[in-house]
Amino acid sequence: MRIIVGLGNPERGYKGTRHNIGAETVNKLAYDHNIDLNRAKFRAHFGEGFIAGKKVMLVKPQTYMNLSGESVRELLAYYKLGAEDILVLYDDTALDLGQVRVRERGTAGGHNGVKNIIYHLETTEFDRVRIGIDAKPPGWKLSDYVTSRFIQEEFDLMVDGITRAGDAVEMIVREGMTAAMNRFNPKG
Repeated sequence: MRIIVGLGNPERGYKGTRHNIGAETVNKLAYDHNIDLNRAKFRAHFGEGFIAGKKVMLVKPQTYMNLSGESVRELLAYYKLGAEDILVLYDDTALDLGQVRVRERGTAGGHNGVKNIIYHLETTEFDRVRIGIDAKPPGWKLSDYVTSRFIQEEFDLMVDGITRAGDAVEMIVREGMTAAMNRFNPKG
């Protein structure tokens, strides 16, 4: 079973913020594949279902972003699964708004949620889908930028990014990481 983890902050006040684009992608996948995120355990909301005929679990940690690894570790320990079974979806300021990049492993790249997952799983060897939210504007603190909401002019690109990230997840589940990297990663 593939565990698809969408990172974000849990409180209502963070809904629709840049930092929650991973969790919003999980919401879209849940809607598109009729998967109820009605279970609460491991400090997460989650549900099981099927994507491309394969069993998946969609997970939204309910810890704050910087503690995401605690939730992921508890879930993997309970189901006796490893880091190779997860696919983490999260925001990235190094990518243009709506751009998607698929990776099999790597550093945290400054993302505290991913850094915490690496710390708790003691490995960088897990699959990721990074969703671009644009670079922080000059004069902004990074924490203020990632917890800001998308402005009206960005809305279409944000929706496109969530859709593309969902399409990448579906391809990963159906055809594997290599096929998804070939299709979704920017060339050059």
